[in-house]
Amino acid sequence: MPKINLIVDEDCAGERVDLFLAENTLLSRSQIQKLIKEGKVLINGYPTKSKYPIVTDDEIEIDYKDKTETDIMPEDIPLDIVYEDADVIVVNKPKGLVVHPAPGNPDGTLVNALLYHCHDLSDVNGYYRPGIVHRIDKDTSGLLVVAKNNNAHTFLAQQLKDKTCYRKYLAIVKGVIENKEGEINAPIGRSTKDRQKMAVTDKNSKDALTLFKVIRRFHDSTLIECELKTGRTHQIRVHMAFINHPVLNDGKYSSKTIDETGQYLHAYYLSFIHPTTKERMEFSTELPSYMKEYIENKGEINV
Repeated sequence: MPKINLIVDEDCAGERVDLFLAENTLLSRSQIQKLIKEGKVLINGYPTKSKYPIVTDDEIEIDYKDKTETDIMPEDIPLDIVYEDADVIVVNKPKGLVVHPAPGNPDGTLVNALLYHCHDLSDVNGYYRPGIVHRIDKDTSGLLVVAKNNNAHTFLAQQLKDKTCYRKYLAIVKGVIENKEGEINAPIGRSTKDRQKMAVTDKNSKDALTLFKVIRRFHDSTLIECELKTGRTHQIRVHMAFINHPVLNDGKYSSKTIDETGQYLHAYYLSFIHPTTKERMEFSTELPSYMKEYIENKGEINV
């Protein structure tokens, strides 16, 4: 296996390098700290310290070659491929599937499935995230685009930064939202109380903007469309909880859930400019069955 390489994305900027690597590789924090002390972790070509706060686009290289702990194996996991050509794959990810290997999820991920389906994936985003340009949560279903080569990856990543890649979600949230549409402009950062959660905060946070509009209202919940203007971790889930309308069944950001299968959130629309043809491409998917069933069993109301 080659050296482990990672590039820091905007969401992770400001985190300690040892914590970042513990969350984004299959190495333990103690292993990472040992490698840092031995000078085997380089940032932009130079040795670093565990407490170093990483910066967007930092290039991290780890000299660690134990195949028994770090190799990613192709797995024959079914994929719902919406579109594919020589540059990109658009996948409709099911709920419950983790996007890339990480501690606690070393295999059985979308990346393992992609490696089985396609041997040529970009390596811009590091060894553990081949082809992965953007992510959606494990228990969020829907569309994401995967890059087959580095040119495609760089082109698509720039669109995310320039906000010319459009992503829309459908969510069922708790409570009845009376306004037809709304804007949530509130900075998001890592929660100081729980590192597994994000929060609206002014400490070590980044600007976050979510637009939403009401599609249907029910007696105790609302179906909404959300458009991301920024791409923060858990953005929709955090923002909707912030305005007291958490995504239904969200065990992390809501006090009550229906079951343990995760939030009712689906990335139904994706649009980007193709890296080779330079034509705008648009894709959409239907709601997953569990969201359809919930809607069919609810009585719609007018407000």
